[in-house]
Amino acid sequence: MKLAQAGLLALAVGLVLGLIGRQLLRSRIRLTIAEATLCGIVGAIIGGGIAGLLLGRPDDPYPLATAFGAVIGTVVVLLVVDRYAWFRRRPSEGVRELVAAGESARVEFKSSARYNLHSKQRDEKIELVISKTVAAFANSDGGVLLIGVDDDGQAIGLANDLQFMKQPDLDRYELWLRDWLGATIGVVATTDVQIGFEKVDGEDVCVVRVPASTRPVVVTSGKDKRRALFVRAGNSTRELQIDEALAYAANRWRSRSLRRALR
Repeated sequence: MKLAQAGLLALAVGLVLGLIGRQLLRSRIRLTIAEATLCGIVGAIIGGGIAGLLLGRPDDPYPLATAFGAVIGTVVVLLVVDRYAWFRRRPSEGVRELVAAGESARVEFKSSARYNLHSKQRDEKIELVISKTVAAFANSDGGVLLIGVDDDGQAIGLANDLQFMKQPDLDRYELWLRDWLGATIGVVATTDVQIGFEKVDGEDVCVVRVPASTRPVVVTSGKDKRRALFVRAGNSTRELQIDEALAYAANRWRSRSLRRALR
């Protein structure tokens, strides 16, 4: 009887903890409410059962120990399942496979991040396009940005961009890119963005892997600090109008996440 009561307690606690855990871990997990609730139930049952058996007292073997174990179990299951879901969602192919497959809703090619092929000069508009693309991936289902690959899928390298660095090396390039993304879309929004480099046909390509965000990622640009929301529409990046942005954000994120992003 007590075992059945403990199971019901764990189930009830799991329902609550799944939602609370999703809120408390919002900067770390990207699970839906339904997924978090299920994780809470599973984590509470497993953690509560183990803790009840190990920590329960002879005269009162379950309730307190079960509740403690349910909390720990829920947090562990939430983090583990979120990591698994993220690895399943992200494009896992190598750079050559991504290039061969072409651009899509989750893959974008850019010839450069700073250099204007027409004017032969540094162009802040091109730099801003990089921020918009990263933000659009974050606001959608994540994706991979390949810098140094032209629209035809040919690797052209990063030499054009590197000429604008004080020290033309890849470490300096990554440092600049992180600083630029931090300034235009926020340091917090870029925490989980992975930046690396791979050789493709003898040329260096910058690989930017962007996970889906748990909150709106807004691009801030210009002297007037204009803010805008971008999403992926097919294989392109699209800016949403105010009414579209509000509807999209309300549907995708909770109101609290939206309020934090607009502060």
